[in-house]
Amino acid sequence: MTSSEDSPETNLPVSTPPDPLLVEKMRREWDERAKENARYYVATARSEWSDDEYFESGRQNVYHEILTDMGNVCRGKDPGDMTVLEIGCGSGRITRALSEVFGQVYAVDISGEMVRQAKEALRDKPNAHIFQNSGSDLRVLGEIQADFAFSYIVFQHIPSREVIQSYVNEVYRLLRPGGLFKFQVQGDASLKTAPEDTWLGVPFSDDDAVAMGRACGFEPRHRHGAGTQYFWLWFFKPQNPA
Repeated sequence: MTSSEDSPETNLPVSTPPDPLLVEKMRREWDERAKENARYYVATARSEWSDDEYFESGRQNVYHEILTDMGNVCRGKDPGDMTVLEIGCGSGRITRALSEVFGQVYAVDISGEMVRQAKEALRDKPNAHIFQNSGSDLRVLGEIQADFAFSYIVFQHIPSREVIQSYVNEVYRLLRPGGLFKFQVQGDASLKTAPEDTWLGVPFSDDDAVAMGRACGFEPRHRHGAGTQYFWLWFFKPQNPA
């Protein structure tokens, strides 16, 4: 794991709006994937999942990426009192696991079909609130305040840095001071990506990631996996934001 002091800032655009045509393409293609085989496109380890296997895989991800990191995630708070924001919930695989640990979970996805399936799968979880969002912002959530934000294997599918940075800005808006946004970006710059490929997303270098966090107001304290597909970022909102 590296710290923010290891990398200098680079210049990233901070105000270029996402391309609405690209966002609509993302929505359309993720709806198509969800209708074809939602669980496969969320978790490609297998093409067919039973309910138990699918949701247990989400619990395993939450265990490894959240429950082993509760010092950063909770910062002394009781998980049952915390509100969590999840970006890219798909059909609810990780959302269910989050709802079993935290008090309230607000989850969004660009795909209406993914959202429909997630709501159906989590109808027994009244503390899990699922919304279809615009694909680049979190306005559908209004002014909720989250204690922790999380995203798992989502931004690796987004071909636009403008879209990703828009999400990071939006998380900053909704996150309480001191809160953590833990998420991944594509870190493998050797991959040949296309500007409109909604499966293989745009890569970030370590410098790019740090610069994005700082441009959005975050303290990018830790990173892990730079240069790989699973480039983890720990962005903290300052206790006394400017």
